[in-house]
Amino acid sequence: MAVINCPNCKKKISDKAKSCSHCEIDLTKVDANQIASMKKLSKINQSQNLINHSFIAMLLFCGGFLFLYWQDAQQGTWQYFISIGTAVVGFIWYIATRIRLLMLKYRN
Repeated sequence: MAVINCPNCKKKISDKAKSCSHCEIDLTKVDANQIASMKKLSKINQSQNLINHSFIAMLLFCGGFLFLYWQDAQQGTWQYFISIGTAVVGFIWYIATRIRLLMLKYRN
């Protein structure tokens, strides 16, 4: 008896199971075309989540700089450190998310 990933929810299940205990999909009626479409749908959902994350990261990045210049935060104040920190975190998060999107795109 082996442990496999469910084709729908990707959680661990037994290869002898008739249905997934997590997502309740009937594994006896799933064929190769349905598995392929489930994988494609999963990849699209992952891509959409990463795009949403990159949008939030860009908002953080822009928000940090806008706060810095609109509030005219002076160097050494807590407003300055918060705005620069937010911009740096947003920038790093954005770059990391874009790299993850590229990796998802070229992964088989």
